[in-house]
Amino acid sequence: MGLSLVLGLAWMVWGVDVLRASLDPRVPFQTYDPPGRPYYDQPRAWALIPKAPDKPRIDDPAADVFFIHPTTYDGGDHWNAPFRDSKATRLTREVMLPNYAGPFAKAGRVFAPHYRQASLYAQLTLREDAREARAFAYDDVRDAFRQWKAKYGGQRPFILVGVEQGGLLAARLLAEEIAADPALMKRMAAAYFIETVVPADAYGPTHPPAACTARYQAGCVLAWKSAGAVERGRIKERSLGWTPSGTLVNLAGRMPLCVNPLTGTATTEEALERANLGAANASGLAWGERPPLIARAVHARCDEGILKVSRPKSGALRRSGGWADRLRMPPYNLFYGDLEADSQARVAALLGVPEGAKAAPPISQSISVGTVPTHRID
Repeated sequence: MGLSLVLGLAWMVWGVDVLRASLDPRVPFQTYDPPGRPYYDQPRAWALIPKAPDKPRIDDPAADVFFIHPTTYDGGDHWNAPFRDSKATRLTREVMLPNYAGPFAKAGRVFAPHYRQASLYAQLTLREDAREARAFAYDDVRDAFRQWKAKYGGQRPFILVGVEQGGLLAARLLAEEIAADPALMKRMAAAYFIETVVPADAYGPTHPPAACTARYQAGCVLAWKSAGAVERGRIKERSLGWTPSGTLVNLAGRMPLCVNPLTGTATTEEALERANLGAANASGLAWGERPPLIARAVHARCDEGILKVSRPKSGALRRSGGWADRLRMPPYNLFYGDLEADSQARVAALLGVPEGAKAAPPISQSISVGTVPTHRID
């Protein structure tokens, strides 16, 4: 146990330093020539988009999901990834979408833009260049959201989801594009900032939308960052947040928001394994293929703004690969079943469906009833 801890600490100190040096673009962001921009009126600019995005089918879910994927580009050549980088695109398609967008597919049609994401390197340093690279990625996400809103979203309810780097971008999108528009805010079932540090004092009665306090509740925010005891202090020290002008600054001791995904509430009470509706390793599955769930995989509780999660026993829920793989989001989701149920409950709450009620199945075919005689009653 002691040797494992020492080796783990050594890896965190020297391993990350070696990786950071190998991925440094070695050109100031201010003189950097970024890759060409994506155009979101074209399907190829989306990592995931419905076949007929502007024409919802009768059997589609009632809502839409705007999903911002986590980091899949390591760096080295660029501060920001070409939006169609082959390795990053493959990781997004085969790992991140099945594991982290998949749980929301029952609640809504998923729209996931490719974007010129900041590299993994940009998240391993607090240099000003790296902050600018992360802010640069936001413009693509904002453009994609505006395209969804104008052309695809109509008046449909929606869910906002961002994971890790995508969660930080989603937080700014919520503040600048959604919360500032009352009509749009009324259509938001929930915002999920998965494995993302955001300040708790930014979401409350005086700064709506507020953190979620019940699972059957709409228009609220869920955010958490999980970490072990060794990592907890380091995460708080290095986490960044947005200023009103759109720059990234250190959170400077502000408490992170922690909404336990096992309960869907901002509470410090521990949620035991029996509350876990199912973890899953969905990597490699085709979109729409639901993975088998591993029930009661973990227990978790919020502690000083950080989510403490037990170590899963299943070998399918373990990290693997090299240094870069271990710093990215893992190729599994410990809260797959919980997010699946949570997102459907919040859409139902927004639509006014009574808690526990089941919607009628969609009509799949029409039946001619012929002409029925009518009688006038005086």
